[in-house]
Amino acid sequence: MNYNRKEYSEDELISLYRAILKPRMIEERMLVLLRQGKVSKWFSGIGQEAISVGSAMALEQDEYILPLHRNLGVFTSRNVPLDRLFAQFQGKKTGFTKGRDRSFHFGSNEHHIVGMISHLGPQLAVADGIALADLLDKREKVTLVYSGDGGASEGDFHEALNVAAVWGLPVIFMIENNGYGLSTPSNEQFKFNQFIDKGPAYGMDALQIDGNNLLEVYDTVRQTAASMRKNPRPVLIEAMTFRMRGHEEASGTKYVPQELFEKWAKKDPVENYEKFLLDEVILTPKAVESIREELKAEIEEGLQTAFATPMPVADREEEIADMYKPYIQQPVAPASGAKTEKRFVDAISDGLRQSMERYPELVLMGQDIAEYGGVFKITEGFVDKFGKERVRNTPLCESAILGIGLGMSIKGKKSMVEMQFADFVSVGFNQIVNNLAKSHYRWAQNADVVVRMPTGAGTAAGPFHSQSNEAWFFHTPGLKIVYPSSPYDAKGLLNAAIEDPNPVMYFEHKLLYRSISQEIPDGYYTIEIGKAKTVAEGDDISIITYGMGVHWAKQLQQEMPGTSLEILDLRSLLPWDKEAVRNTVAKTGRVIILHEDTLTGGIGGEIAAWIGENCFEHLDGPVVRVASLDTAIPFAPPLEAEFLPKQRLREKAEAILAY
Repeated sequence: MNYNRKEYSEDELISLYRAILKPRMIEERMLVLLRQGKVSKWFSGIGQEAISVGSAMALEQDEYILPLHRNLGVFTSRNVPLDRLFAQFQGKKTGFTKGRDRSFHFGSNEHHIVGMISHLGPQLAVADGIALADLLDKREKVTLVYSGDGGASEGDFHEALNVAAVWGLPVIFMIENNGYGLSTPSNEQFKFNQFIDKGPAYGMDALQIDGNNLLEVYDTVRQTAASMRKNPRPVLIEAMTFRMRGHEEASGTKYVPQELFEKWAKKDPVENYEKFLLDEVILTPKAVESIREELKAEIEEGLQTAFATPMPVADREEEIADMYKPYIQQPVAPASGAKTEKRFVDAISDGLRQSMERYPELVLMGQDIAEYGGVFKITEGFVDKFGKERVRNTPLCESAILGIGLGMSIKGKKSMVEMQFADFVSVGFNQIVNNLAKSHYRWAQNADVVVRMPTGAGTAAGPFHSQSNEAWFFHTPGLKIVYPSSPYDAKGLLNAAIEDPNPVMYFEHKLLYRSISQEIPDGYYTIEIGKAKTVAEGDDISIITYGMGVHWAKQLQQEMPGTSLEILDLRSLLPWDKEAVRNTVAKTGRVIILHEDTLTGGIGGEIAAWIGENCFEHLDGPVVRVASLDTAIPFAPPLEAEFLPKQRLREKAEAILAY
């Protein structure tokens, strides 16, 4: 293997040697511990260390790196304390995730590292978000993110590269091409010859390097990063390498031809670099031995500290509390009594505008939201007031934009991501439920992201523009969900959602946009998330509902003047106001839970179960759910009317009164 030392000093070359030897020695020790049952799983990076070490050492210490399974060298090059690293591997509380996640599934802002999740690909967009935050703050920094050749088959890869190219984000996409995705060889993963062919198609520079040549990796990344800091843009680097062990140790390597191991064993990045230093008399055999002994002692000390640490003791309150960033909302009252009649759509726009004024770190992202103002014109005029850096049109790539929101949170930004229709969130589902929702629980990094969701039926828009999909997220700890039914609540809850440092799903019913209006405060104000509101007092039946259901309940109230209906608007669905539900059940003894979402698996089922468990003694009849049919939403108005629960509501109310 040919090494070009260029202008690098002996101290720099020796520093690189220490850096590449350390993860190799840790790996060798881990493989022994795995056989002894002292660690549960191991993804080996033996043979690929030059990529992790060379690229990490080439960056500035405060530049973020987003590693994968085989990037132990990133953590050691950033001087992550070994006792904490080993505690992480063993599931100890002194690790980075308090025993909640394994191996490299963690981040450390102290070390400017954001670890992976098991779904290969989502972290590429998170890197975009970190880079965007640097770009907005005019920091001359780059972000480095890794992908394997297998993981590059994911849609997240395309979305992240496309957005980075369109927005000129300073991200190095490092493709570790080791020829296999677990056991699937490259010729069954893709048809192109090499990843650098992709660069020009995305409109970015692409380089191919020998991923086993430590100096080539180090020098290429160092020079590339220096150029990108002055001229921000993404660059794809394909590092050719080979995995010398199984995808993880239990999977073995029987599927790999033996001749490949023989070929790549001759290219071992540690052995070859050591030989180069010895041949150049930069190191002596005695110096090599001394370095090895020093590293061995450091590794053993870290292991003994980790082994001596007991396994975590489960604390239910702590586990539940850590799902969210600690935050006690202090509702904000409007500064004056001035009010103006506003439609639902105008109230949302008003809240967004005032939040943009209040939080200069807030960035709005979504399809067509800039000059066009969004398909519902909610952000019309915002570009003129706040500029295109903060009001950003996005490509059609919901997953990437949601991941970018998390990346921006890491750098202290707030994000509002608009789904053009709530239905389209399905293509970004993974980012929400596995990245945004779990981030704080896993490594204490909050996701300060609001996802606006134009939702609901009644406009004859058919199965893909009309869904009420709040229940998809109701089951996911770590998220908050709000669903206003009035202009007053729409503005106050949106402001509260943006203020909250946790991820909030904000549902806004499209049919309400221009069909209702209300006098609301002109000034900025917030409503407490998690608090229901009694819309109408009554004694005969409690209708517990939210969103469009509130208006259906009001209409029923007019149609049944002899019946005293109490209408409780939940407003927040996660968390939901159990105390308010308890009070209304105790008051009337008869309960209807009404929502537009389909019946089976809807939020009403959970509330009904809770009432049955906690309010049984107050009930004078069965808890009744009224919801949409268990079908997709049809297009034709007569079919849609039958689908929706509105016409079944009175029938159910009369039945429960007669019970």
